[in-house]
Amino acid sequence: MQKEETGMNLDCEKLILKAFQGRKNAYAPYSGFKVGAAVLTQGGNIYTGCNIENASYGASNCAERTAIFKAVSEGHKTLYAIAIVGAEDKYTYPCGICRQVISEFASPHMKIILAKNEKEYIVKTLDEIFPGAFTKKNLL
Repeated sequence: MQKEETGMNLDCEKLILKAFQGRKNAYAPYSGFKVGAAVLTQGGNIYTGCNIENASYGASNCAERTAIFKAVSEGHKTLYAIAIVGAEDKYTYPCGICRQVISEFASPHMKIILAKNEKEYIVKTLDEIFPGAFTKKNLL
């Protein structure tokens, strides 16, 4: 468990396990690629998500956005961390749309945890995976 700049404890392994729990609910009959995510809000709440495919591919939703939308719908608009799990033999990064959504709700010190399992993971910042993001600052 790490104490981060915000004063919160970040238990990467706990968040990764929650992401794996979310992945169990994935609906991926077309690609067979199941993804799970878990977001930690600045208030300490954890919300899980899975990818949900649709025969009309554009109507599909990624695990990251499912978890974020659940958090936001419950009133949590500042995210402290997100864990993402896909295939257990490689790291699964968020797609471009998910990176954009993450940037909308990211706290200044948000961590992106990419995991193969609860012991093999890397931690990135949003700037590392999404440099030059278009944000609300661009609209001012």
